[in-house]
Amino acid sequence: MHQILKKYFGYDSFRPNQEEIIRNVLQGRDVLVLMPTGGGKSLCYQIPALMLEGTTVVISPLLSLMKDQVDALVESGIYAAALNSNNTDEENLTIRQDCIRGKVKILYISPERLLAEIPFLSRYVRVALFAVDEAHCISQWGHDFRPEYTQLGILHHEFAHVPVMALTATADKVTREDIQKQLNLVDPCIFISSFDRPNLSLEVRRGYRMREKHLAILNFISRRPDQSGIIYCMSRKNTETVAAMLQEHDINVAVYHAGLSTEERARTQEAFLNDHVQIVCATVAFGMGINKSNVRFVIHYNLPKSIECFYQEIGRAGRDGMPSDTLLFYSFGDLAQLTRFASDSGQKRMNLERLQRMQEYAEASVCRRRILLNYFGEQTDCDCGNCDVCKHPPLRFDGTVLVQKALSALVRTDQKIGFTMLVDVLRGNMTQEIVSRQYDRIKTFGVGHDVPARDWHDYLLQMLQLGLIEIAYDENSHLKVTEAGWQVLYGKSVAQLSVIVRDEQSDRNSKPKRRNTVQAVKVKDTSKVGDEQLSENQDLFDALRDLRKKLADEQGFPPYIILSDKVLYLLCQIRPVTLDAFGMISGIGEYKKQKYGEAFIRLIRTFA
Repeated sequence: MHQILKKYFGYDSFRPNQEEIIRNVLQGRDVLVLMPTGGGKSLCYQIPALMLEGTTVVISPLLSLMKDQVDALVESGIYAAALNSNNTDEENLTIRQDCIRGKVKILYISPERLLAEIPFLSRYVRVALFAVDEAHCISQWGHDFRPEYTQLGILHHEFAHVPVMALTATADKVTREDIQKQLNLVDPCIFISSFDRPNLSLEVRRGYRMREKHLAILNFISRRPDQSGIIYCMSRKNTETVAAMLQEHDINVAVYHAGLSTEERARTQEAFLNDHVQIVCATVAFGMGINKSNVRFVIHYNLPKSIECFYQEIGRAGRDGMPSDTLLFYSFGDLAQLTRFASDSGQKRMNLERLQRMQEYAEASVCRRRILLNYFGEQTDCDCGNCDVCKHPPLRFDGTVLVQKALSALVRTDQKIGFTMLVDVLRGNMTQEIVSRQYDRIKTFGVGHDVPARDWHDYLLQMLQLGLIEIAYDENSHLKVTEAGWQVLYGKSVAQLSVIVRDEQSDRNSKPKRRNTVQAVKVKDTSKVGDEQLSENQDLFDALRDLRKKLADEQGFPPYIILSDKVLYLLCQIRPVTLDAFGMISGIGEYKKQKYGEAFIRLIRTFA
């Protein structure tokens, strides 16, 4: 298996758990694999597929994901194919014939198509292994339940001696148990890898209004020129609003949501995968089909509905292991809307509980990565140093007077207003609704005029987190003073608030800073790397990236399938000038060495 790992994938060693998973599969055992996005799940069935006699069948939910996987395997010299409606009848016939001959090592198929193909597979094909990808889709407790997955329990009935492997990046204990039950796994070996993705930075910004979000996003992107990213929005309208704002600033962006036609969505995804579009503004419909390894950032314009969804979505950044950034905007409006969705769902209690855990993450004043890992049952005894809380530990101050002002204003409006109107009352904004309700006449109108509206939103979210106020969702999301809040209002207890730290570069006119892609990766001896060498490495990196895109465009598939950004960085650092040296780079297998080695070596020599 080590020889196959090196020959086809270019790696010298396995990641944690991979080798043990493969050995259990080779022994015919059923296996359940939980491994974070970018953690190497695919190798767990691809290597056994190359070692076992026959064809490994991979059940995958999306045609785009199948195509991506097949392209990557073919580029590594492996005969893989997908049976689906995107093929012509002649193409599907050829694939079936090659399966009968045992030539196809890995066959991708959708769960719906699999049921129709079972008679063919059981009669004519020697099936070595079934791999159920995105296995959380089979569970009603999972975050992306798909009814077509529920019939996959038939596999062990129709193929009694063929092992089944279930793979997913996110599944809590309840979901894991349901996956085993639904797939009828027999005494499965369960492998849970570390969910830690240390290359991902984690940042949350609270209480931003739309204009402030837009300024922050523009500044965020300006510091990451030419880098691929995804901006997730809760609604179709938001995706279009954000995309239009970015287009006004000459940023290459596209929109993806369920309101578009299948052809439009396919064009957007293809353009993003092939680096023809830098950024996609999308609803969560833009999901599992994204296997792009060089996504450098993920922004959540709105609060996700659960930590499972959030973790899977941020996992689409930095799949190649290079440093990547995540940014989450959190507001009361998001929380209120998601609470209504959860309350109206068929699983109200569980969905509200999951939303509460997401809220706790967004409001946390402790290491965010520890919260994520703890959610998936993984403990760590140290802070990560790569989240906003670790980088800027919150300072506390006595916020009793501020809290009393807010609570007093709330009480004087009979506790019949929400976040936005409370801020208007505190700020003394003479809106039409405030005048019509005569709130401009109450004693506390304008008592907080010296505090910016954005800061009031943040303080109110802190008050919500501290349990000083609560939201009456059954009363149009009006705010109510809690028992603890009355104690502060009457001066019987104090309230400690966190000092608000803002991004000082949120101004639209701030000078964009070029982020040095090569410098972003830690090198072994950074103390000896001067500015001149970093500049040379950046120039070479850009040239290698251009060559990669040219080669990919000529063949009609995404650039990252040829070589990942991480491999390009290693080429910058090591600068091989012979074919053998090129083949020694981690991530370059024998097939890619022979196919692309000379072209890349010629380019590297010009920088020698």
